[in-house]
Amino acid sequence: MTDQPQGFDTLQIHAGTEPDPATGARQVPIYQTTAYVFKDAAHAARLFNLEEVGYIYSRLTNPTVSALQNRIAALEGGAGAVCCSSGHAAQIMALFPLMGPGLNIVASNKLYGGTVTQFTQTFKRFGWEAKLVDFDDPAAVEAAIDDNTRALFCETLANPAGVPADIAALAAIGDKAGIPLVVDNTSATPYLVRPIELGATLVVHSTTKYLTGNGTVTGGAIVDSGKFDWMQNDKFPSLSKPEPAYHGLCFGDALGPMAFTFHSIAIGLRDLGMTMNPQAAHYTLLGIETLSLRMEKHLANAQKVAEWLEADDRIEAVNYAGLDSSPYKALADRISPKGAGALFTVAVKGGYEACVKLVDNLNLFSHVANLGDARSLIIHSASTTHRQLSPEQQVAAGAAPNVVRLSIGIEDAADIIADLDQALAAATA
Repeated sequence: MTDQPQGFDTLQIHAGTEPDPATGARQVPIYQTTAYVFKDAAHAARLFNLEEVGYIYSRLTNPTVSALQNRIAALEGGAGAVCCSSGHAAQIMALFPLMGPGLNIVASNKLYGGTVTQFTQTFKRFGWEAKLVDFDDPAAVEAAIDDNTRALFCETLANPAGVPADIAALAAIGDKAGIPLVVDNTSATPYLVRPIELGATLVVHSTTKYLTGNGTVTGGAIVDSGKFDWMQNDKFPSLSKPEPAYHGLCFGDALGPMAFTFHSIAIGLRDLGMTMNPQAAHYTLLGIETLSLRMEKHLANAQKVAEWLEADDRIEAVNYAGLDSSPYKALADRISPKGAGALFTVAVKGGYEACVKLVDNLNLFSHVANLGDARSLIIHSASTTHRQLSPEQQVAAGAAPNVVRLSIGIEDAADIIADLDQALAAATA
């Protein structure tokens, strides 16, 4: 081997894994075990003191899950990663070391509907607050930050409309305020965008989506850049001060660039218990091996389908940042030059009723509350994933009543278009 950095296609297959030391197995084994035998009492003490890296209990660490964590960290260019049970769990885990009662985050108003609900409703039970702001307006983001703000949060390509975020500009705002930028990179994946290279501190994923890519398991991940100085101010005492939940250890002092990662394992997984199971990690590792190949097909199909829909007189509008007509085209080209993803929304003439008929008449598309599958998927967000939002919030999120969300799969593009054509005929007759 040389010191030359490996390419993405190589990393997605090899990063974080070696042949199994016990058997020589080339594929990562599924370590279906609860606990691990310590060599002796001193070995156990070293593990619990974080003086040695190893395995204690599968709520905290598991070799199959560790392999996935290492691979995702390598693909994102991070110092470390922690996997957990779902994308929603990843969001809680990412913010858990940063937050406390009376504190807030400033988040984009263009987010997945379930995230908006988690942030605006469930967070209140922790004493946390989320301020939803138009992240297209940097001045509004800066104005929303106050002395109690502990993070900025956005999605790289926002669900449902695939709207890109200017990550570098947002990171600069966070740096000025001494707070991290947390970016959900689910819709883009590190194949399209590596937010850490653009200045993000933490990256979260629903590994359920494109990373796994086959609709089999749920999972989440948090990737730490290792670049944020948690000791620069007193805003993050769990990382910069002696942590009473871990016998007074100062994670920032003791672990430097790995402070956040180890805190999330030693305290986050220990106490919140949002653990990824090894079966899920195995399926996700298999999915990631073909990530770049799938994403290329997703992108090519999405572009063809979006252009076809934009030219159809039964369609009111297509919101896809890959179209020349999109106000986000220049930003998408800058942050995601390979393509604008495969998730976008379509406004159908005939409004709510036409959207419902469209969904009910599709054959190739699956009507599911998911995205990033190899299959083409559709959902009417206003009546499902974004139903709990106010009409104003639905419009801001790109999920108005006359809009459907498409997640374009890797089938033959002509077949995808033919299915949409016949269903639109039925919906707008």
